[in-house]
Amino acid sequence: MENWPVYAIGFLAQLLFSARLISQWFLSEKSKKIETPVIFWKLSLLASILLFIYGYLREDFAIMLGQALIYGVYWRNLGIQGEWKNRNIFFKILVIAFPFIISAYILFFGSLEWKDLFKPENISGWLIALGIFGQIAYTSRFFYQWYFSEKHQKSSLPMGFWILSLLGSIFLFTYGIYRDDPVLIAAHFFGGIIYSRDIYLLRRSEQETFSTN
Repeated sequence: MENWPVYAIGFLAQLLFSARLISQWFLSEKSKKIETPVIFWKLSLLASILLFIYGYLREDFAIMLGQALIYGVYWRNLGIQGEWKNRNIFFKILVIAFPFIISAYILFFGSLEWKDLFKPENISGWLIALGIFGQIAYTSRFFYQWYFSEKHQKSSLPMGFWILSLLGSIFLFTYGIYRDDPVLIAAHFFGGIIYSRDIYLLRRSEQETFSTN
């Protein structure tokens, strides 16, 4: 695999994304209801940085778009949980400076031009559309989660979040197959399993709450 350093960055990002889901999953299984630990958002921010870099190296606009759209939502959820002010200075600098650093690099030093991402020889139009649609569906889960959390002033993962996660994951898994992208294939295959399980847990929790009232 000649592009193994690039894939290594992608798999490291997905490993962090998987770690956040596993920590959330274990905590939820333990309490028998959906929980949202602080580590979920910290790992999300770090993984998002790596996955954006991976998308840039792969010349994949869909991946870059998804991470650019959702980065601020991860940051805001730490604030809602009252944890941002408790983070160490290195973490804060990394999170705040990254968007500026990567933008400056792309503008002044990067060899890839934005128009290259949409050339037919790079990736066909329908596949670009599938990837973007999948990323929008997948990313919208966090905008819904953000709205829900702001409304209730509590960082949580409601049912709509998991349904959008599963639907977006199906589209991105399909996109990954056509793109021959092992990072996306692995991530959304295993992610889909966890999303399905969380939907089941949340439904069962809601039914138990309803039956006791």
